[in-house]
Amino acid sequence: MALLLLLLAAAAAPPAAIPPQPQLARQIERADTDLFALYFNGCDGPRMRAMVTADVEFYHDKGGVIARDADALVADYLKECEAKKAPGAWRSRRELVRSSLAVDPVPGHGAIETGEHLFYERKGDGPEKLAGRARFVIVWRLDPDGWKMSRALSYDHTPAH
Repeated sequence: MALLLLLLAAAAAPPAAIPPQPQLARQIERADTDLFALYFNGCDGPRMRAMVTADVEFYHDKGGVIARDADALVADYLKECEAKKAPGAWRSRRELVRSSLAVDPVPGHGAIETGEHLFYERKGDGPEKLAGRARFVIVWRLDPDGWKMSRALSYDHTPAH
């Protein structure tokens, strides 16, 4: 019964008011920056959960299906957080290629973000080096409490030359 009431309330809610450009692009770039800074450099499960939808899906051309819901995504995230605490662990950083960023509105829902990103790695406290690049697509949903990643594709991964 509670689920039915929740579904009816969601159906009755007015569609999200998507901001116009360039405000939309700025908001999505900020959400992207916050999400990936936390994903690669943070370790806060509740905050990560708040940045994604309950039904988030994440697909990766090398890693396969990373997650089909928030529980799976957060569990994997927390497992990686623990592994990074080891002194000689590999640590990664993701950097958006700003010139590649494109943001398009999805009326009543949110936005589609596309672009390229670079990945840097370092072992332990060693020097950081460019490891590779890839392309991505993220579908963002605008909820009353902010932007949430609902779908993500990370693909066309290539090593650094």
